[in-house]
Amino acid sequence: MSFWGPYISQAERKKQAKKKVTVLQKKGIQVDPVVIEGRAIAKTFWGKSWCDNLENYSDYENRLPRGRTYVRNGSVIDLKITAGKLLSLVSGSDIYKVQIDIKPIQHARWDSLVQNCNKKITSVFELLQGKFSKSVMEIVTEKKNGLFPLQNDLKFSCSCLDFASMCKHVAATLYGAGARLDEKPDLLFILRGVDSNDLITSVDVNKFTNKSNNSKIKSEDISKLFNIDLEEKKDTKIKNKKEPQEKSRKNNEKKLSKKKSIIKKESLKKTMPRKNSKKNPAGLMKKSK
Repeated sequence: MSFWGPYISQAERKKQAKKKVTVLQKKGIQVDPVVIEGRAIAKTFWGKSWCDNLENYSDYENRLPRGRTYVRNGSVIDLKITAGKLLSLVSGSDIYKVQIDIKPIQHARWDSLVQNCNKKITSVFELLQGKFSKSVMEIVTEKKNGLFPLQNDLKFSCSCLDFASMCKHVAATLYGAGARLDEKPDLLFILRGVDSNDLITSVDVNKFTNKSNNSKIKSEDISKLFNIDLEEKKDTKIKNKKEPQEKSRKNNEKKLSKKKSIIKKESLKKTMPRKNSKKNPAGLMKKSK
């Protein structure tokens, strides 16, 4: 037996990982494992770009391959992405706790990124649907000036015995984040502590409402879609139209009230007995002498 413990095959690691997930779930611990189907860790633009960015961490190039193997084996049995943190449980000869702290993106860098993205949003439908073109996504995922963290932005720790700054469990966690971005790309914005809605709210809507542009949009449509409060000019003509409508409604109510009163009076007259009637009402018997 070596210092690092007995060798465990990939198939055995998968079985062990599944068993450990089951044990944790029975204990009431909620876990969110990273599941990889096939060899590709990520399949979408967001996930692939994240994984490609990891390859730029030249100081850790000898550690990254082991991390890819671990995440493909299902060894990342829990992964949580929050603002500035990646927290995971990685299955090996034991269950190891990994924490990766990521520095928040600088405000100036984010503002510049938003402005560059807005220049690329040229379609009304692109804006209304909240779907951005590849050119916008390329700006967001650009390696140096995008949302992806640089090597110096990372600080990590693991409960394993490997004293290297980046162990295979940390590397597996980083690749697991790429797989998770396939499912939920908005987690990238949460991780970096910025609001993705800034890409929409800062767009100049007026550029879509020019006379030369056939695709006009109303500010109220944007408000409904994106929960944005857009200030609109008050229309005095609408107010003037509402006033006569209100008067007409009140007049109709008065007429209806009078009509009800007349009907009530007529019904009371019918039910009251006639005065000084000499004849006996029909159906009544005469008094006996």
